[in-house]
Amino acid sequence: MKIPKPPRLIVLCGTEQPDVPGRVLRAGPLTVEFDKGQLRYLKVNGIEVLRVVAFLVRDENWGTYAPQLDGLAIDQRADGFTIAYEAVCRRADQAIAYAARIEADANGNLSFTGKALPRTDFLTARTGFVVQHPLRGVAGHPVRIEHVDGRIVESRFPELVDPVQPVLDIRELRHQVAPGLHATVRMEGDSFEMEDHRNWSDASFKTYVRPLSRPWPYVLKAGEPVEQAIRLTLSGSAGAGAGASAAARHGIGVTIGAPAHGHLPPLGMALPAEEIEAATARGDLLALAAPSYLLCQFDPRLKHGVGELRAYKALCRKAGALAVLEVVVASVDAFGAELRRLAGLVGEAGLTLSGVAVCPVGDLKSVLPGGPRPPAPPLEALYAAARAAFPGIPIGGGMFSFFTELNRKRVPAQLLDFVHNGTCPIVHAADDRSVMETLEALPYQVTTARSFIGDTAYRIGPSGIGCRDNPHGASWTPNPNNLRVCLTKLDPRQRALFGAAWTVGYVATLARCGIDRLALGTPTGPLGIIYRQGAHRQPWFDALGGTPVFPAFHVFCGLARGAGRALLKADSSDAQKVQSLAYRSGDGTTLWLANLTADNQVVELSGSVGAGSIGVLDESSFVQACTDPRGFQAEWRPYSGGAITLGAYAVAFVAMSAG
Repeated sequence: MKIPKPPRLIVLCGTEQPDVPGRVLRAGPLTVEFDKGQLRYLKVNGIEVLRVVAFLVRDENWGTYAPQLDGLAIDQRADGFTIAYEAVCRRADQAIAYAARIEADANGNLSFTGKALPRTDFLTARTGFVVQHPLRGVAGHPVRIEHVDGRIVESRFPELVDPVQPVLDIRELRHQVAPGLHATVRMEGDSFEMEDHRNWSDASFKTYVRPLSRPWPYVLKAGEPVEQAIRLTLSGSAGAGAGASAAARHGIGVTIGAPAHGHLPPLGMALPAEEIEAATARGDLLALAAPSYLLCQFDPRLKHGVGELRAYKALCRKAGALAVLEVVVASVDAFGAELRRLAGLVGEAGLTLSGVAVCPVGDLKSVLPGGPRPPAPPLEALYAAARAAFPGIPIGGGMFSFFTELNRKRVPAQLLDFVHNGTCPIVHAADDRSVMETLEALPYQVTTARSFIGDTAYRIGPSGIGCRDNPHGASWTPNPNNLRVCLTKLDPRQRALFGAAWTVGYVATLARCGIDRLALGTPTGPLGIIYRQGAHRQPWFDALGGTPVFPAFHVFCGLARGAGRALLKADSSDAQKVQSLAYRSGDGTTLWLANLTADNQVVELSGSVGAGSIGVLDESSFVQACTDPRGFQAEWRPYSGGAITLGAYAVAFVAMSAG
């Protein structure tokens, strides 16, 4: 069978939907990107002042509507610019329209006003402005706050991730962008408050309208307008910044140096019961992936029993993987008896466990600050019951959802052998750049977790681009059209080069943070690395015969075999564009490079660099990598040094002798 050539968009991102950057506009020293109704990357001389200013409409599950823009008019003048547009957000039973106007002058000052008018009664979790401050030069730095009542407070953006809202009742925020330059953001029309977006792995501090202490979701009455405004004022001046000098540098430098602290963590993956049949049918590929462990999911609400446990045993044996049981505890009062029954089933199935992670049903969903926590067993008693039911087996506790829940519902880590949580990069934004930017927030999450779990082992996962569950709503977002959608399990980039590049960046970032173990997605299914046919559309892959794999399969294979290797310093001059990871391999060095952008990147290596072999996962190798995984992995070419050019979302694997 002749393999059809896949469209480039499918190769890069798994979807026919383009993700085109917005139009860059200038007003004096200020540059901004206008992108689908919002402002992004507000910069002065290359220094980022704000990451986003946007008027957003969210549904009752915190999903963000993609507005339909109409009447867009952009006037770029020598002394500034003006933007005006109208937008509509709708679904079958409700609709809201709003008009926006953005004006910026020759001094770089900007105003963004929005007026919304519900056409029907409109159920929403939030409608109005959000403002995002970036992390670089902001986290841990001073901020002057003007509150709604006029009080002025000198404070700091938090260094550790704040579990709730670091600032309430905001009217104005002022911070230093660079020596001699300050930015003031004024918010009008309602009371605003700030949340630490790093909780969800977003790389920003977000200030938003309508305090969470008010009821949500709420109804905007038909015909009753909502009017708000955001005003940015610059004061002082600054010369060309680090951003500008970095942009002028030719290529990306990666310096391989001395041993770093720590080792590459063991890589595992989740094995949900619904993927048992597909994973079993592709057991040879699962064995080739060689996960160190499988997170075997057990949920009594789904009638899981000894049959699933026996299947887990067989799959762990096939993959040569350890088994960690991930247990949802359904009972609030009889949890001890529930765990003892489970231990009996594990014994009956003959499943040998290397760990048991427990989480009450009540902790599967998010709790907003100040909200009531759902009924759950006392954690001290739950962990004691788990130890009694599974004597001699390491016991873990934490959250099966996001870091947010772990940070807000902190567990008694001293009673545990390990603490766990997952992450998801598409909670609040699903465009390509926002997803890659979430890597910036991960070190802050790990540092914050360490501040309250101490030396207890810290495990992260299972994590992927898509979310396996939505702790903020009834379910994850459907994605029948194969688009970039927030809080969906069906993210198309899992099947593309983008997914491979993101995986390298994710592992590299967390490996440097010294976590104990890391689980990535599942063997098959929407979060998988091996194709199986599903109810959702998977362009190009659905037309193939055999058992193709996704590009991330090769990343997992290679990194899983590096588990336990000593890390080396591999510093990228621009980690927002190219991520790097290096570790000892025998008497040589293994280097991974990932292009996190849709543009070609030239990487110049320096330091301990030697000759060896190189494999590149890119547009030219995509078809073979997906359809002939063993052949692809056998065809590395010689590498004798020199620059490496990475195409859009390409990944390079370099095995070098000692340099």
